[in-house]
Amino acid sequence: MLRTARSLLAVVSAGILVVATAMSCSTSANTLTNTTNTNGTTNGGTNAGSSTYNDLRIPPTLQGTSFNLTLARTTKQFRSGTATDTYGYNGEQFWGPTLILNQGDSVQMNVTNALTDTTTVHWHGFHIPASMDGGPHQTIAPTTTWRPTFRVRNNAGTYWYHPHLHTKTYDQLTMGAGGFIIIKDPIESALQLPRTYGTDDIPLVMTSRRFLSSNQFSKNIVIDNYGDYMLANGTMNAQVSLPKQFVRFRLLNAEIERALNLGFSDNRTFYVITNDGGLLDAPVGVTRVRMLPGERVEILVNLGSDAVGASLDLKAFNSGQTFGFPGNEGNPVTPSGNAGPINGSLLNNTDFPILHINVAAATTGAITTLPGALTTNRYWTLADVTNSRTINITGGQAGGNFSFDNVFFDHGYINQTIKLNAVEKWTIVNNQIFGHSIHLHDIQFKIISRSGGPVEAYESGWKDTFYIPKGESVVVVAKFTDFASSTDAFMFHCHMSNHEDLGLMGQFLVVP
Repeated sequence: MLRTARSLLAVVSAGILVVATAMSCSTSANTLTNTTNTNGTTNGGTNAGSSTYNDLRIPPTLQGTSFNLTLARTTKQFRSGTATDTYGYNGEQFWGPTLILNQGDSVQMNVTNALTDTTTVHWHGFHIPASMDGGPHQTIAPTTTWRPTFRVRNNAGTYWYHPHLHTKTYDQLTMGAGGFIIIKDPIESALQLPRTYGTDDIPLVMTSRRFLSSNQFSKNIVIDNYGDYMLANGTMNAQVSLPKQFVRFRLLNAEIERALNLGFSDNRTFYVITNDGGLLDAPVGVTRVRMLPGERVEILVNLGSDAVGASLDLKAFNSGQTFGFPGNEGNPVTPSGNAGPINGSLLNNTDFPILHINVAAATTGAITTLPGALTTNRYWTLADVTNSRTINITGGQAGGNFSFDNVFFDHGYINQTIKLNAVEKWTIVNNQIFGHSIHLHDIQFKIISRSGGPVEAYESGWKDTFYIPKGESVVVVAKFTDFASSTDAFMFHCHMSNHEDLGLMGQFLVVP
C-alpha cells in the first residue's frame, strides 16, 4: 500500500492523549427479569428501549515497543445470578487492553497462553511476515509464550488482535478474546482530530451474545451465531457521557456473524474518516454505514449543537434488510418463550441500540470543526495489474458448509500462489446462498467494483475486509510486497468465525 506523505518525517509518538478517567453516568436500579426459551437460552435483562444503563467500559492501554499479553479464563457479572465464564487478556474480564503503536517502530510481542487449550493471536490488518501473522500455523500451546517481532508498516488507523486457531476461533472469540490496536503516524498526528482516549476518542467493539439459563454463553456453532444481547466493549446496555464537540469513534464489528447497519437515533449526519487500513482522502458524510464482522471504521460525530443533558443512541438499523444480510433471518425471537427459527435472535431483523450517549460539557481545547482534507492516498488501479485471478464461494446448499472453489480449508493445501511484488486483481464471486465478510491477510487493497452497484464512498479507502452479498461479485486490487516465503502461508477467509471454522478459509503463498 502507498500513501503520499506530506513530508517524510521521523515517526513521532505524539497523537493520542490517554486519559484514565471513569465515566460518571447515572444508572437506574430497574430489576432484570429472566425468562427461558424452549431452546434452553435465557431472555434476561434489557436491550431495546432500556432505561437501565451500565457505564461503558473503556479498555486500558499499553504503549511502547515491547508488549506482554496473557490470555486467561476469567468471569464477568453480566446479569444477576451466576457470573459468566469469559476469556480476557492481562486480567481483563472480557476483551483486552488497547495496544498503541507507532508506524516505523520495531515491536516485540510476548503472548502467553494461560488457557488449558491451544490458541493463536492474529494481528488483524497488519502487513508483516507470514511467520509473525498469528494465523492457524503460529500456535501457542498452554503455559507457553510466543514471541513474534516485526516492524510496524501500516498507516495510522484502528486494527485489532484476536485468536485464529482453526476450529477454535468461534469458541475463543465468543468467550471474549480480542483487543484493539491503534497505530499512529505523522500524517494523522498533524490533523486537528479528537484523540483524547476515553474522552473524545472512543474505541467501541460491538458484539452480541446469547445466554444459557446457567448464565453461560451459548456456543452452538450450528444454530447460535447471533446473540440476543448487544455488548459494547463487553458492557450490556451501555451508556457513556461525551462532550458537546466533535467526538471520534473507533468502531469494530466483532460479531460472530451479524452485520450492522449503523446510524444515530435522530438520523444525524456523521463522517467516516478511516477504513480498515487508514485515513480516507477526506471525510465522507453519511447517515448509515454498513459494517461486517472484522471491519473497522473511524467516524466523527458532532455533538456541538446538542444541549448538555441531551441524549441520543448509536443504533443498528437492521430491520427490513434483503435476505442474505447476516442477521436478517426470520422474525426475531420473542421473550415469551418462542425459540424461533435456526439462527433466530432477539435482535434479528430489528433496529436496536448499541450505545446510549449523554451529552456533557465540552472539554478544554475541544475540536469543533471538521477537517476538509485528511491525506492523499495513491491506490492501485486496474492499469497496475500484473495478474488476475477469480475465487468462487461455493457450497452452503441445504445447510451445508461453505468453501472456496469447492475446497474446504486444509493446513496442507495452498489455494493460491502469488509472486512477490505482483499487483493482483482478485474477483471474489459469491453464490446464491448467503452474504459473507471476506478478509485477506498481509495486504490492504482497494475495492474497484461491485456487481450489485457502486462502491460506497465510505468504503473507498484501504480495506482488508469487505462485504460480499449473495449472488454478487467484488473486485479488489492489491500489491503483494516486502515478504516472501515458500513455506509460510497467509490466510484469506470469511470473517464470520462459524463459516471460517467450518471450512470457508484458504491459504496463499507469496513467493520470490
